[in-house]
Amino acid sequence: MKTIFITGASSGLGKAAARLFISKGWKVIATMRNPEKETDLNQLPNVTLLPMDVTDHKQINETVSKAISLGKIDVVFNNAGYGLMGPLEGTSEEQIHRQLDTNLIGVILVTQALIPHFRENRDGLFLTTTSIGGQITVPFSTLYHATKWALEGFNESLAFELQEFNIRVKTIAPGGIATDFAGRSMNLSTHEAYQETFDKMLKVLSGSSIFEFSTADKIAEVAYEAATDGKDIVRYLAGPDAHTLSMQRAQQGPETFRKEIAKALLS
Repeated sequence: MKTIFITGASSGLGKAAARLFISKGWKVIATMRNPEKETDLNQLPNVTLLPMDVTDHKQINETVSKAISLGKIDVVFNNAGYGLMGPLEGTSEEQIHRQLDTNLIGVILVTQALIPHFRENRDGLFLTTTSIGGQITVPFSTLYHATKWALEGFNESLAFELQEFNIRVKTIAPGGIATDFAGRSMNLSTHEAYQETFDKMLKVLSGSSIFEFSTADKIAEVAYEAATDGKDIVRYLAGPDAHTLSMQRAQQGPETFRKEIAKALLS
């Protein structure tokens, strides 16, 4: 029986992935900030809940050590993350650090902590949730895009250096996901100079066809495919809007595509 280690498993894609892998006969180590509050996954077979806040560097190492003590881990799914939207000028230093620590530094540190385990076994897969927002951008999401674009480069480069140890590296780039991301997992910054434009963009975006929201279960199926297909592929797009937007950018070129986004969301 194979084992997957998942971060951010308390809701959304993380929880959907945990359920799917369990249904496929896997053991799941589900990590989250407050496992004592979990009332769903702890009712399922072959699940171990462990506490981990990916911004707590000490806790990362403690939880990874505990997970490894339970046996061989086959897949690490770096999934914890959230979105920060709003004008950069109105973003606090605390918000900046939290976005980078959660979406980027946390992934790097979890990955670094588990490389020795995979290297000693000469086997393993790092799977990371990035976003179509790691390949395209929309206005007022500078720091979110910074983390997701960084993760794309981080994982592609890491794939080179770990291949000699039979360690694979893959990313999942979802489009819109119909979860509570825009509520529970979304954080906003504000600045009066930009408020009218920002509010207008949010209104347009909410009624726009740019993002076609998929269920978390559908995105989890792509994660399972990436974990089990044995293919030498780094990037997996997930959701119809992710495929459409990626294709449009490739066909139009980045500058034309950028201008079309501006026209759609800011004009």
